[in-house]
Amino acid sequence: MNRTDRLYGIVEELRAVAPRPRSARWLAARFEVSVRTIERDISALQQTGSAIYAEPGRTGGYCLDKAATLPPVNLTPAEAVAMALALHRLRGTPFDGDAGTALRKLVAAMQTDDASAAQALAARVHLIDGLAPAAPMPRLITDALSAGRVLRLCYGDRDGAMTEREVEPLGYVGGADHWYLMGWCRLRDGVRAFRTDRILRVTATAEVPAPRVLGEDDLDIPRHRVEHLILV
Repeated sequence: MNRTDRLYGIVEELRAVAPRPRSARWLAARFEVSVRTIERDISALQQTGSAIYAEPGRTGGYCLDKAATLPPVNLTPAEAVAMALALHRLRGTPFDGDAGTALRKLVAAMQTDDASAAQALAARVHLIDGLAPAAPMPRLITDALSAGRVLRLCYGDRDGAMTEREVEPLGYVGGADHWYLMGWCRLRDGVRAFRTDRILRVTATAEVPAPRVLGEDDLDIPRHRVEHLILV
């Protein structure tokens, strides 16, 4: 289990038994890490605003104040990623840190499966120079990764030439002014970037493609310019 999943897990364990405490030793055994690691994780959660406090005594431990936390939130993974993109726009403002704290609280309150799916979806969103452009995108394109279906596109290139293509969606890239759908193009037999405002027509087929991984080299962008969207 990676650290992000463990932090979510700690919050959920404490929420499940609140207001009763869980000892650091119990949590360490539950997550198969050291007591010291649990103490560092608890400290990190407290610094992000999680309402976790220590209860002293022989039967004490760490407690979560239910009154100061959100109940499980029925956000879809796509909705969580949308909120992450919206809050990303606060980068560099006086509210940057508060935006990050709010997002972490929100994701921690999601159902565990939905939170994991949101993390996976966010990992497929790439921003060039940290930019998240406000550009229109067809609904079927916005749902492409969540739906997991092969798309049939009518696409116009920069010269206006139109082609019909079947595309397996792999991710999104946001640049200064435009969003791009990254996908495996069956016409070109390779990964291609499709500027979303040049997609003239799109339909979703019933076909679920075999899994493919979008690698760093597939983006054809200097690595130092690419930022991956994260939810924590």
